[in-house]
Amino acid sequence: MVKSYLKYEHSKTLGLITSSASNALWAPDEDIQTGALRQTGAGKAVVGADEEVLCWDIKKGELLSRWRDKDCVAEVTTITQSSADPDVFAVGYSDGSIRIWDARIATVIVSFNGHRSAITVLAFGSDGSRLASGSKDTDIIVWDLVAEAGLYKLRGHENQITGLQFLQHTASGLDRGDEETGHGTDVASLRTGDSDQAGFLLTTSKDARIKLWDLKSQHCIETHIAQSNGECWALAVASDGSGCITAGNDGELKVWSIDLHGLSDNALRVEEEAQHAYLRERGFLHRQGKDRTIGVTFHPRGKYIAAHGSEKAVELWRIRSESEVQKALARKRKRRREKTLAAQDGTPKEDMVNGHDIPENMATADVTDVIVPYVIVRTSGKVRSVDWGGGRASKAIHLLSANTNNELELYSIPTKPPEKKSKPEEPPDYSRTFAVDLPGHRTDVRSVALSSDDRMLASSSNGSLKVWNVRTQNCIRTLDCGYALCSSFLPGDKIIVVGNRNGELELFDIASSTLIETVKAHEGPVWTLHVHPDGRSMATGSADKSAKFFNFEVVQEENPGTQRASPRFKLVHTRTLKVSDDILSLRFSPDSRLLALSLLDNTVKVFFTDSLKLFLNLYGHKLPVLNLDISYDSKLIATCSADKNVRIWGLDFGDCHKAFFAHQDSIMQVAFVPHNQDGNGHHFFSASKDRVIKYWDGDKFEQIQKLEGHHGEIWAMTISRTGEFLITASHDKSIRIWQQTDEQIFLEEEREKELEELYENTLATSLEQDDDPEAEKAEVAPAGKQTTQTLMAGEKILEALELGIADLEAMRDWSQAKAAQPRLAPPDRHPIFLYTNVSAEAHVLNVVQKIKAAALQDALLVLPFTQVTALFTFLQIWAEKQWNIPLTCRVLFFMLKIHHKQIVASKTMRPMLDSIRHYLRRALQQQKDEMGFNLAALRFVGTQMREKGSKDYVDEALWEDEGQVSKGRKKRGFVDVA
Repeated sequence: MVKSYLKYEHSKTLGLITSSASNALWAPDEDIQTGALRQTGAGKAVVGADEEVLCWDIKKGELLSRWRDKDCVAEVTTITQSSADPDVFAVGYSDGSIRIWDARIATVIVSFNGHRSAITVLAFGSDGSRLASGSKDTDIIVWDLVAEAGLYKLRGHENQITGLQFLQHTASGLDRGDEETGHGTDVASLRTGDSDQAGFLLTTSKDARIKLWDLKSQHCIETHIAQSNGECWALAVASDGSGCITAGNDGELKVWSIDLHGLSDNALRVEEEAQHAYLRERGFLHRQGKDRTIGVTFHPRGKYIAAHGSEKAVELWRIRSESEVQKALARKRKRRREKTLAAQDGTPKEDMVNGHDIPENMATADVTDVIVPYVIVRTSGKVRSVDWGGGRASKAIHLLSANTNNELELYSIPTKPPEKKSKPEEPPDYSRTFAVDLPGHRTDVRSVALSSDDRMLASSSNGSLKVWNVRTQNCIRTLDCGYALCSSFLPGDKIIVVGNRNGELELFDIASSTLIETVKAHEGPVWTLHVHPDGRSMATGSADKSAKFFNFEVVQEENPGTQRASPRFKLVHTRTLKVSDDILSLRFSPDSRLLALSLLDNTVKVFFTDSLKLFLNLYGHKLPVLNLDISYDSKLIATCSADKNVRIWGLDFGDCHKAFFAHQDSIMQVAFVPHNQDGNGHHFFSASKDRVIKYWDGDKFEQIQKLEGHHGEIWAMTISRTGEFLITASHDKSIRIWQQTDEQIFLEEEREKELEELYENTLATSLEQDDDPEAEKAEVAPAGKQTTQTLMAGEKILEALELGIADLEAMRDWSQAKAAQPRLAPPDRHPIFLYTNVSAEAHVLNVVQKIKAAALQDALLVLPFTQVTALFTFLQIWAEKQWNIPLTCRVLFFMLKIHHKQIVASKTMRPMLDSIRHYLRRALQQQKDEMGFNLAALRFVGTQMREKGSKDYVDEALWEDEGQVSKGRKKRGFVDVA
């Protein structure tokens, strides 16, 4: 009988507000009933949290929705919102995939996969039909969201892409016609995105270059050096598109002006012209912080700019109005004149002229006169990203800050009144109006502990202890503590004891949320503590080379100023055990007979609990033993070490049953299942800094399961008393619950799955490799990426074509023979056609339809040219029967583009292509006629509605007078809509 095990799966995540890998976006509140925007709330924040996207109510600090794709385990790296449809968000992931989410229903609309590494930046076109993505693989891909396919890949940068922006013309700048060229009305098509996808794309990269791409001709028309001192880390374009800012190292910001009208003229000009610079350098701004600037953004109303590095501050600049700039320039001119007059002979005459000819308009003024520092907003944590909060136009602007310490903050900054005279400006007083900080720790969780009934979870970090409801994942208590290293619930689940780095034990009462007592237990950090199985005492282990034993006692203490005494819980120190080195972990055996200690000298020592005499010395680990645990029957002890090994020892004689290489990094914790109800008492878990949890069989010395999901080192782990779930805490600030399921797993199947995953990973990496890395890459390439999914889809099409052609020929022969022999039996068909009762062409169409639109082109690339004839045979049948004409056209045009030379050279393909063209033209003409008929009907219905829904009142006297001049014209009309 093959032994089976029950599978553990990730079920819940708590404690994570925002991850430092992704940016945060502000979005307005919506009324759930009406869908209208609410003006009262502080808005919501859409943030990345490991592999999920979380939507927080900033005012209430509540989680509104959680977006997660079950097929995706990669971390979210960037989020952007469509300006055309505010409910559509594009999310980029660390594996190079992009998913388009609908915020209302929290589901994926489209998914794309074209990049080889993590997505770094995303940008929507103005009409929301196009999306540009930049990645660490240095490529930029433009995606068509309507056709759900990649349009093309732009190459030219030599490092990761850090900024992307479509350049769209504002309506105000395009309404006026250009008298010289006559391009006034035609240019407006650039803003809306006309049929030929005209437009421009501005990109920056870590290679310190800024590039301007013409998307109509798909090539780079301009390249500049963006930063003078190293990489370019961010790009921001003004809301009207008239300028942009690039950000680099040492707090340097470079300001550029963009010639939009020159670009629009270039888009419509056919003949070549002399080189024209559309991007012009205007000058430099310098932040007070001298680290690299990782984010810069313009306010939507265009008057303010926010920039930040990785420190605890966001710097705001204000763009002066034209009148303010004129005044500043006038003051400068006045000072220059005074200096010139004061200098008697020292100043040359031409300087006097220059002094009078200081520029007086914004276009030529120095950028430091136009953009001036406004205020520095000091945040409580290092800033990861910022976004402007909208809402009602008021006297304050709002700034959302997502910090690396797992916190969201909303700041309110008063705006400068325009009517005030220019005085020595004082920075305005900003305020932190709201923050989302309670549902998570500011620093890494170092210890987790479960209550005896598995209902409450205590998690402790540097500075805070939080108590969670396991079922609802709500944080029910937050308490201030020291730098916690270990913690435990005391019997009764009303008190939590925390050991900290100062050698103190802190006792917290959960019900009253108070610190009962602080006991100075050790001289060094308290690395470990464990409650005795009888529930009456506990032991602690420290770096001061001692283990101390404390009894739990309730003593009567007199209340000051009264005669009454009240009961008070105390820890009473009873015994001390001195050892030769620092104690890293300590455990009582479940039968209370033995006490095991792991020391810094790589050994484990086992003592008798009652006499504290040495029983066993366990040697074998090459590096310090970080944790240990003893099985439910006190027969096995598992130890884990920084040498990446787990060892299982017998507690009878101290013999090492097995040592195995368990993880790729230091193993932080090991834990046995606490009971033997299902025969799993010798099964245990190990958690490591390699981000993986592994489930082991301690009798067979086999790995049962590998649990992956954390995106950072795992620091702490605890298992429930029932063994039904496991809780882990990680450097990614998340606390994850892994639940036992009813699904059975077998070791042989798990090994096969691991081998398949290994094969697929090697296959994917081999597909991603370029043919010749030294060869010069083309500036434009097709947007595609072969994955295991596209290969499988291509194989499905190949299989369907082979079956379909064979069945088509067999049925054709049978129908010809049946004309001569009417009673001829039908041929033997493939079972798939008999089972589904479909024709060959319908079966092939069903297979092609089931493939996602984004993966169809890559799947068709898998087909060899020998199968193209078969595919065109079916395309001809689909066109003739008018089945799914859009899909037929898409497959046809793509295959013609890929195999153009071979198809042109083939004589057999020509008549087939002619017939396909004939059928497609007929189908398109029918659709055109149908649309024309429907449009005419709609116009007629609209006319009828207008005639019935409105009445005209005419002044008869005026009508008669005007009737002589122009018959039928109304001088005055009043319209009343019914």
